[in-house]
Amino acid sequence: MGYRQQVDVNRIVAAFNRCFYSHNTRLQGGAVEPYYVPADGRHGAARVCFRADYLRSALHEVAHWCIAGCHRRRLADYGYWYSPDNRSLSEQAAFFAVEAKPQALEKTFCEALGVPFAASIDNLNLTLPQQSLEDFQSRLEAAYWAYRRHGLPERARRFTHLLQRLRRED
Repeated sequence: MGYRQQVDVNRIVAAFNRCFYSHNTRLQGGAVEPYYVPADGRHGAARVCFRADYLRSALHEVAHWCIAGCHRRRLADYGYWYSPDNRSLSEQAAFFAVEAKPQALEKTFCEALGVPFAASIDNLNLTLPQQSLEDFQSRLEAAYWAYRRHGLPERARRFTHLLQRLRRED
């Protein structure tokens, strides 16, 4: 599969914000760490914040948003914990348990846009047993193929179609 050299993440942001305007949610780059801010009376629309101007961070954070149900979208960072590098092996196992589905959607988004995908362990300072990495990759692939067989969540389906349209426009 031929991959594109570069994608303007600002086009993705603008397209997401138009597409999901009715969801009162904005995609926003420039964050030091990715984070979800729910809508409230003081800050207006919910914000899906991604790291710097990194396309893959944007796609990954949108994947989390696409999976989160109504209750989770009312909670800061969907009510989950985030721990940066230096997680222990048990903390990394908990991370892997919640990351297979979002990364499976991220893989779908990357394919729609024509950019490379690689699974992320998001913990560069930990040496993991090879079996842990293989188990995570297997869970990610199983989730990816389950989405392919049974269909994507509605917001993920809309976003995938949006990315495909943007790719065709280039």
